[in-house]
Amino acid sequence: MLDTIDRRMLTLLQEDGRITNQDLSEKIGLSPTPCLRRLKRLEETGVIRGYSAIVDPKAYGLPFSVFVSVRLSQQNTEQIAEFEKAVENWPEVAECYLMTGSQDYLLRVLTDGIEGYERFLKQKMTRLKCVQSVESNFALATIKKRVGLPPL
Repeated sequence: MLDTIDRRMLTLLQEDGRITNQDLSEKIGLSPTPCLRRLKRLEETGVIRGYSAIVDPKAYGLPFSVFVSVRLSQQNTEQIAEFEKAVENWPEVAECYLMTGSQDYLLRVLTDGIEGYERFLKQKMTRLKCVQSVESNFALATIKKRVGLPPL
């Protein structure tokens, strides 16, 4: 169970993952030793899953985000496993969600452009026998993208 101090720590770490323990402890009102103990507990229990740099996809060379709705031909264990295993190995897929509704999966695919997405479709997605249909929607602009979780 997370208390208010844990949540404050997590909010600050989401804003600045490189904050020093000294600065973190000052901002939450604890001395450095108990602050570090809490931080280690959050890491060890899996509340904090890791740390990473947030890289601008456009600056990196992947300016296109494509939201891809996928419907499987059958929703049986074998086809679900086949699709999910394939998705895990495709570096272009930034996110994949199992969905309710008319589509089985929603993916966010990052590419260098239309040609890159076409290659992804032809060389990967459409080669899976379990895929019945694919609907692609290109993002024109990112209006809001939150990396961290909203405060409670």
